[in-house]
Amino acid sequence: MKTIYQPSFKEWEQLIKRPTIKTESLNESISMVLNQVKLRGDEAIRSFTSLFDEVQLTDLQVSQEEINAASQLVSQEIKRAIELASSNIKKFHQSQVRTEEAIETTDGVNCWRKSVGIERVGLYIPGGTAPLFSTLLMLAIPAQIAGCKQIVLCTPCNKQGKVNEVVLYAAKYLGIDTIFKIGGAQAIAAMAYGTETVPQVYKIFGPGNQYVTKAKELVQTQGIAIDMPAGPSEVLVIADDQSDAEFIAADLLSQAEHGIDSQVVFVTTSIEKIGEVEEAINKQLEELPRKELAVQTLKNSLMVSFETLEECIAFSNAYAPEHLILNIDNAEQYVDLVVNAGSVFLGAYSCESAGDYASGTNHTLPTNGYAKNYSGVSVDSFVKKITFQQLTKQGLQNIGKTIEIMAEAEQLIAHKNAVSIRLKKLSNE
Repeated sequence: MKTIYQPSFKEWEQLIKRPTIKTESLNESISMVLNQVKLRGDEAIRSFTSLFDEVQLTDLQVSQEEINAASQLVSQEIKRAIELASSNIKKFHQSQVRTEEAIETTDGVNCWRKSVGIERVGLYIPGGTAPLFSTLLMLAIPAQIAGCKQIVLCTPCNKQGKVNEVVLYAAKYLGIDTIFKIGGAQAIAAMAYGTETVPQVYKIFGPGNQYVTKAKELVQTQGIAIDMPAGPSEVLVIADDQSDAEFIAADLLSQAEHGIDSQVVFVTTSIEKIGEVEEAINKQLEELPRKELAVQTLKNSLMVSFETLEECIAFSNAYAPEHLILNIDNAEQYVDLVVNAGSVFLGAYSCESAGDYASGTNHTLPTNGYAKNYSGVSVDSFVKKITFQQLTKQGLQNIGKTIEIMAEAEQLIAHKNAVSIRLKKLSNE
């Protein structure tokens, strides 16, 4: 990891830049995939699945028999873990549901707002070397709480045409049975446009590789909503001289193992701690199955020292990390200083992995600096807020003149007339 000591404020802009993967060439190839699926539907999906995933699919949808069979392969230990994690995720997200009261803004003028679940949502769950069944819990549970009527799940299969058994069990546990063994950009296209087999959805959620990310970005320009701009996973750890170097190293490596385009950042007030963490990282690396991925990530990562914790947090706010760990004494005293972060972990024992799996908060979070203006996924991500208003005769009379004056000033006379005609009839009653 590159180490920087006491960087000046002018250097921050360069330091907070993420590793970049050139994606210009992706536009043309992903646009081709999207267009072909839009035109040819299931035929195009089978063709691309054969080309990219090297599997010939007869049925795109996972059958109930496949779901039931996969569930038999999952250990009781994993099933219990899914049960506990689901319970905590449900508790936390259920607390986000609010019923808003009607407000009388003027005598006779009542306004209120109602949350309505998006009718059809699509969930993309990556497969490959890391089938993220935990992400299914993070997306499906708030969707169900929000009242989404149809949840469509797309996840890639292996070369034998099988979907990961734990992903299928998690779906069954949550009551989701509209599951398709489709991955990559073609899965995003299928949910965005709909095919003979795959229902069209109104909003697409879920992480993925650069092809999935680009596909989501492109369909968003065509009127299909997505959860947020997504990118490689990242963590920033702030520590003082009292922190445990082994804890810090473990937290950094937990994100470094995601992939070579991820980034981890260690920020500290202790120069000595930098050496301790480096030593702990090297030791723990040797035990990781995904060591080579982590090593590549660390080459794009940083260790930065500052004199004060306030400077450390200011740097973090400039970086706007997906995950922020405050591994410092009395971490809760610094909460108000944090303004840009996807999810924050306070204290030595609040490891980022807790939020990834089982504490209850959502792990679908903004990356690449988007924590400056985006929130992580929540129940609100799956609802629309519809406003209502009801005016009595007296209510219209109370604000009618104001509406007439404003409409006339904007030269929108039909707007004015919609009020004037009513007021005239009321005056004649």
